[in-house]
Amino acid sequence: MIALSAVFERFAADYLARMQPSPAQRQALAALGHCRTALAATFTAQCSNDSCGALRVVPHSCGHRLCPHCQHADSQRWIERQRQQLVPGPYFLVTFTLPAELRPMAWAHQRIVYDAMMDCAWQTLAQFALNHRQLQRTAGAVAVLHTHSRALELHPHVHLALPAAALDERRRLWRQLSAGQGYLFNHKALAKVFRGKLMECLKAHGLQPPIVLPERWVVDCKRLDHGDSAIVYLGRYLYRGVIQEHDIVRMDDDGVTYRWRHSKSGLMRQRTVSGAEFLRLVLQHVLPKGLRRARSYGFLHPNARRTAALLKLLVFQTPKQQWPPAGRATLRCTCCGAPMLIVATRTPPPRAATAAASRPISAAPPPARAGTIGAQA
Repeated sequence: MIALSAVFERFAADYLARMQPSPAQRQALAALGHCRTALAATFTAQCSNDSCGALRVVPHSCGHRLCPHCQHADSQRWIERQRQQLVPGPYFLVTFTLPAELRPMAWAHQRIVYDAMMDCAWQTLAQFALNHRQLQRTAGAVAVLHTHSRALELHPHVHLALPAAALDERRRLWRQLSAGQGYLFNHKALAKVFRGKLMECLKAHGLQPPIVLPERWVVDCKRLDHGDSAIVYLGRYLYRGVIQEHDIVRMDDDGVTYRWRHSKSGLMRQRTVSGAEFLRLVLQHVLPKGLRRARSYGFLHPNARRTAALLKLLVFQTPKQQWPPAGRATLRCTCCGAPMLIVATRTPPPRAATAAASRPISAAPPPARAGTIGAQA
């Protein structure tokens, strides 16, 4: 298996020479390139067995949300928090996809377009729930933004997991769809309303959409028997990055070969690109600083304390299912197998190991002095 940090370290200089990354992309490039390598800070662990007392120095993980193997504990904690908000009954997983004609605009104005996508998707579902003959009240949803396809191309879409129910706070009623209801809302009608809301929102921010847009937009609506499977699906994709390291097949002077599963045929496909292009494909999915990829709406919003109390009264009349808390894996001693205790953290790496290797992926080059060519430019 080829480590993603090895790919980043090898082709970082070529990528910086060809591309003009944003500050967030430079930060991701440095973090993923140093993750769990000799260039990373280390922590020291000591065996808890007094008769052993062995010491072990381990490189720190980068903790970046694009890293494929650093966010497992965060993913489990997010899943646990969302599980505490699950309500009984069926759920629906609704996916709103941005058309290909709008993807260049999304790349140029990520914060505006991605925010608009998530808010307009929720507003569309909230409007349909309010007008539904059985629901007629406030819905709730957990939304997660994805920007990549399985082939790593730019493919922004929003997943929303929402229960087939609504809350009437004024009458203190919990309205749920009948058991025979096989679908939540008509997906074609959802696509039309979502298109209108998104176009209006983009124009309000001063963005002019292209003249030619597809007539039919893609909105998928899938029924699930319960919400746990939807939350687990969203949680795993939220923190595991855009590519798994076992899908990097080969790395050499010709570039990087990676594989993915085709969504329609189900077959594995491979693609070979240059090292700089592979880094571009991965780093184009780094979100602007402060942009939240996961959000909760309606009666599932974490700040709706009154709503949560009413839900507890109306819905959770029986004790909720409890899941065991997820913790970080225990570090074991390689000599005796006893648990190890961390005695020191964030120890800087040796300067000799970082002096030459860290410069190509630093956050920014040093400013040129007055009178040099760089200063004149």
